[in-house]
Amino acid sequence: MNIIGETERIRLVVFEESHVEPAKLFWGDKEVMKLCGGSASVETLPKTIEFYRHCHENNNLSVYAVMENSTGEIIGAAGFNVENTIEEVELIYHFNKKSWGKGYATEAVGACMNIVKLHPKVKLVSASASKENVGSLKILERVGFTYIGLKWFEDTQQEEPVYECRLIKETISQ
Repeated sequence: MNIIGETERIRLVVFEESHVEPAKLFWGDKEVMKLCGGSASVETLPKTIEFYRHCHENNNLSVYAVMENSTGEIIGAAGFNVENTIEEVELIYHFNKKSWGKGYATEAVGACMNIVKLHPKVKLVSASASKENVGSLKILERVGFTYIGLKWFEDTQQEEPVYECRLIKETISQ
């Protein structure tokens, strides 16, 4: 198991084929994904997991499985979509319903931000959530994101608040 980050209660690990079943409980769940453009079909989950494995291999940054330390159970996903360029990435996170309201999302987002701050190429992290998902919007503000404005998203077919976090990279002079 390739551990990318860890807190007292969770680990961020590179997705593996064995994570398809637990991913059904977040990405495949209609209620979990109702504000995110809808759930993924069960048939696409192996491809999604493989995509995120390759993303980590190619960029040293990706969306990761969130594992609860005490049980070893995969309870969600958190990390970064790398679309056009590694300099600008999108933070995402999704958790199964039984993990809601326990602070796991805040903990995972904090761990993700610690990881991305160490990445030498990333300069900007963006994130968005449905206006109805007040909890996610509060998490973004709590970890230092700045509200930018509203943007229409084709994948979710809705206008969403967009947040950004600019990363300041220290240069070391010799």
